This record gives sequence, C-alpha cells and structure tokens, in this order.
Amino acid sequence: ELENQLTTKSKTLDELKQSLALNGSAEQTPEALSVGIAELCEMVDSVASQVAQLKTSMQSILEQWRVYDEVYAEVSLMTTRYLYCIDQCKPSVLSLEALKKQIKTLQ
Repeated sequence: ELENQLTTKSKTLDELKQSLALNGSAEQTPEALSVGIAELCEMVDSVASQVAQLKTSMQSILEQWRVYDEVYAEVSLMTTRYLYCIDQCKPSVLSLEALKKQIKTLQ
C-alpha cells in the first residue's frame, strides 16, 4: 500500500515538474519551485528506500514466525504424545488387599 502511494506521489511530482517546465508560476520563481520539487523528489526516494528496507525486514520476520509456528506445532504434538504415554504407563492404584492378593498369586 505504501509503495502504491509512493508511486502515485512520484507521478504527481513528475506532473508538477512538467507543468513547471511548460507554464512557470507567477507566485514563485521557477528556480524556487524547481528546488522545492527536487527536495520533494529526494524525500520520496528516501521514503521509497525506507519502505524497501522495511519490506525486507518484514519478510524476514514473517519467515521467522513461519519457522516458529512449525516448530511449535511439532513440540505441541510431541508433548501430547509424551503426556499420553505417561498416562498409559501409570500403574493403576490398587488397594492394600488387592496388592496382598497379587503377592500371594505371584508366590
């Protein structure tokens, strides 16, 4: 969206340059307008460069989040599996009488 806005503003500046070259201005000297437009063009270029850097940074951050999501899903699955195994491996709680009976049977 920012890139589209910058493109639109750049086109507007180009139109101003062309208009200045063709018509001039009675309010300000053409030289003063040219300097102002040149400064605006530099500012637009600077902002465009910043947007490009931001876009690169955001792509890197999005990639890191994608990796994080994948690893998180894997860890979550493993945790669920371990909890299931622990639950299945628990010995059932027996009463003292049941344990004595089991001991007699084993003997």
